[in-house]
Amino acid sequence: MINLQSEEDLSPDDGIQVVAFRLGKEEYAVDILHVQEIVRLLSITRVPRSAKHIEGVVNLRGNIVAIINLHKRFNIASAGEVEDKRIVVFQFDDLKAGIIVDEVSEVLALNSKDIEETDKVYSSMSSDFIKGIARLEDRLFLLLDLQKIVE
Repeated sequence: MINLQSEEDLSPDDGIQVVAFRLGKEEYAVDILHVQEIVRLLSITRVPRSAKHIEGVVNLRGNIVAIINLHKRFNIASAGEVEDKRIVVFQFDDLKAGIIVDEVSEVLALNSKDIEETDKVYSSMSSDFIKGIARLEDRLFLLLDLQKIVE
């Protein structure tokens, strides 16, 4: 179930809203401004000679959308039930793509003060795909940079 939290105490300068999801045993999040929709796992057509993390393409209401398998991209084992898996579809300019996730949990409002840059946590932890690490109560979320994932 997706739960939308109140953003009363959050001005645009104080933080961001994110879509939180599970990938393996960890929780991740992406900026909601880039998320176009979240759909159930569809029939994916494999594209020959594509990168191993490109699962293939789907026809989403007449639009061809490339699907990225983050499990393969990050070398993470898939977890959970097949019926919980979702495709998070996002768009940057003319590029539309989707990522396969194990389960979408909720939409959250995160304060900027609760987000740490990865290199401030540990220098060798800096990743091209991770914008930062967010704390929310006793939970940690890895904030993904969707633009760098599709490059």
